[in-house]
Amino acid sequence: MGNGAASRESNVPACIHLDINGTKQKVKFGRRCSSRDVHDLLAAAAGVSKTASITLKDVDGALVSVSSAMPHNTAVTAYKVLVADDAAQPTGQENAVLCGVITQVADQFTKALGVSEIKEELSSRISLMEKKKEMESLKAIEIEKCKVELKNLKEELLSAKRHVQFCKCSIPERDDTKIVARRDVPKYPKYTLSQETIEYLKKPAFDIWHWESNEMLCLLEHMYYELGLVEEFNINSLVLKRFLLCVQENYRHNPFHNFRHCFCVTQMMYGMIHLCDLRSILTRMEMGILLTSALCHDLDHPGYNNTYQINARTDLAIRYNDISPLENHHCAVAFRIISNPDCNIFGNTDPDTFKAIRQGIIMLILATDMARHSEILDQFKKYVETGFEFTNEEHLNYLKMLLIKCCDISNEVRPMEVSEPWVDCLLEEYFMQSDREKKEGLPVASFMDRDKVTKPTSQIGFIKFVLIPMFEVVAKVFVVLDISMVQPLREALYRYEELKASEDAVKEEKKMLESNQLIGLDNSA
Repeated sequence: MGNGAASRESNVPACIHLDINGTKQKVKFGRRCSSRDVHDLLAAAAGVSKTASITLKDVDGALVSVSSAMPHNTAVTAYKVLVADDAAQPTGQENAVLCGVITQVADQFTKALGVSEIKEELSSRISLMEKKKEMESLKAIEIEKCKVELKNLKEELLSAKRHVQFCKCSIPERDDTKIVARRDVPKYPKYTLSQETIEYLKKPAFDIWHWESNEMLCLLEHMYYELGLVEEFNINSLVLKRFLLCVQENYRHNPFHNFRHCFCVTQMMYGMIHLCDLRSILTRMEMGILLTSALCHDLDHPGYNNTYQINARTDLAIRYNDISPLENHHCAVAFRIISNPDCNIFGNTDPDTFKAIRQGIIMLILATDMARHSEILDQFKKYVETGFEFTNEEHLNYLKMLLIKCCDISNEVRPMEVSEPWVDCLLEEYFMQSDREKKEGLPVASFMDRDKVTKPTSQIGFIKFVLIPMFEVVAKVFVVLDISMVQPLREALYRYEELKASEDAVKEEKKMLESNQLIGLDNSA
């Protein structure tokens, strides 16, 4: 019974009478209010800030505690409300000082903690991550598109119909079919070559990447005139233009074996004629055979080498009984072009001279088959060791075969900025072939396998065991080549060996890191 009465009493609001500056006011609050709530209520009644200091005094002047438990009173015994004005009503000056202090403290915290820098860095990182994420998303989409396109392209290329068409290698159905240029002359402009370009064209360091197709045609035309071949074979100027145009159009757009490679080999041959002073050794007819053989040595190359032709049993391999099928095809296309009177640069020679020219060109183009490399090089070495004779026809024939072989694979003789892009082109063509061989279940050469070969490994063995020995032997006949060609090859070999050592070190470091990570995982387990 007593507890119930106490509970009801606690729920009855307290009523307090106040005297605020002579004005009587009554406030009510619950007995369960906190002292802070009561203080805020009194401040509101007095019309002052909640932060003001409020003191209550009874009629006797005694202080009264500001709380919900303060004694009840009446209007007669109202508590006098005393407000500390300085604390409750801070002046504008004090406010300004306080704001200044707060600002200074904030600035000091900002400087000490580097808030601005952190904010800028975080904003920059977030922006960078967003851009990176966006780029990666776009890249992933592009990669998927490329994969789909490559897959469709491979399927199309490897279909039965396309395979049969490829294997024919554009060989005309009838042997008497003439090859003509798709455009007549003069369609490419007549360029005036500066004396600087004319001299530069004779150098092994000539940069073949700076010239467009029409410019290369003009430079080739200049070579025929400068060597006196136009006069020697009584070549009509339009016939020469048509011949060069037709040769250009019968090179395919392969990554490596294309018209630019043809021009590269021909320019190197032209350079060697001048560098070795072959004009004092060979007749103009022999120089014409050398230059024309270099020009035609890879005509209509399909981008897949003899090994593929033979293993895949293509029409070329069948036609030429697996004996240098590509080189035989290059010769056949060359003389099919020449068989057209409009393109026949040897049309004004007598039958015996033409026969000698034809035999010479066939001999040189067939010599570019790398399957015959050791045979030709070993025989030439014997002639050099026993005493090379420029008056000996057999010696000269092997010299000319070595010259076209050197020109055919001479890229590493040139400066690195000229030679290195050719390595990328060659590897791209190799990878195309090895991918096809894997698809067709044919043997794959390790130096063509994208999973096994790298740029340095592809070049080190080739330079060390093929290029340097061959150029060194030729340099014994023409000493000038030791500085201009053999030395650049040695420098290229050193460069690729350094690159391989660097790549091996990176692989070893990565391997050790992975091994340490595995050990750490085992220890934690």
